[in-house]
Amino acid sequence: MAQTTEEPKATAPPPRIGKQGDPCIMVIFGAAGDLTGRLLIPALYNLARAGLLSKEFAVLGVARAQLSDEEFRKRVYEDIKTYCGECVDSDVWDWFASRFFYLPGDFNDKGLYAKLKESLSKIDQEHSTHQNFFYYMAVAPKYFGPVVEQIAANGLMDQNDGHWRRVVIEKPFGHDLESAKALNQQLLKLADEKQIYRIDHYLGKETVQNIMAFRFANGIFEPVWNRRYIDHVQISVAETVGVEGRGGYFDQAGTLRDMVPNHIMQLISLTAMEPPISFDANAVRDEQAKILHAIRARPIRRWN
Repeated sequence: MAQTTEEPKATAPPPRIGKQGDPCIMVIFGAAGDLTGRLLIPALYNLARAGLLSKEFAVLGVARAQLSDEEFRKRVYEDIKTYCGECVDSDVWDWFASRFFYLPGDFNDKGLYAKLKESLSKIDQEHSTHQNFFYYMAVAPKYFGPVVEQIAANGLMDQNDGHWRRVVIEKPFGHDLESAKALNQQLLKLADEKQIYRIDHYLGKETVQNIMAFRFANGIFEPVWNRRYIDHVQISVAETVGVEGRGGYFDQAGTLRDMVPNHIMQLISLTAMEPPISFDANAVRDEQAKILHAIRARPIRRWN
């Protein structure tokens, strides 16, 4: 009896989870730094693999290092191999790499921003990004204000004819309350509040993102997540990465200031806050703020 074998059917790609992003150009200031290589590039690559980046998307890296477009792409490739933990998909990489460009220059040089405007116009025409630009500040905090000032001075924060502009500020947002207020006032003179994104990359961790679902959507834990049944909560930050090449940053910022006012306080507020009326960003922020207002400061006890 003749035996037939059925050819295996081609498997479809996994369904896309989430909304695909708008056409845009991402400008990374500090594109040759640790934050870009360790976090931003792998995140963008994973978004590309998941089909969550628009086909009309491009990245323009800006940094002091003297690199060509091709040298920058080679660096991006090495970052993906090092930090993504999987083999690089050749098809995804070809699409990804063709959208990476580089502009060398000093952030204090006003001429850099004229070149930036010219480069954005050229890339926008090549990749049809609808003149939507957002600027990611992966730079030392001292450059946040001056860089945004020069961006705005060259008309690159202006929104008209249906396109949008955004600026993303990583922590630390100031080194104390007064400097944070001053930075906030400076940014608000240059951009609308809705154009400014103050972010903490710790919130992108899966465990942190799952806290609210674990608390509020779990019929076992939600009823007992309160002071009647919980004696105390201990939050441990177990780091596997050392200082490495970031000694200059930590010498200025300090390890406690780098971790506690942002990462740790975000985790405390998400763990202790009351259920928000919705998961809208403002509603969640308001509940988190209530926790921070309720925290009582205690004097530090010094041992002789």
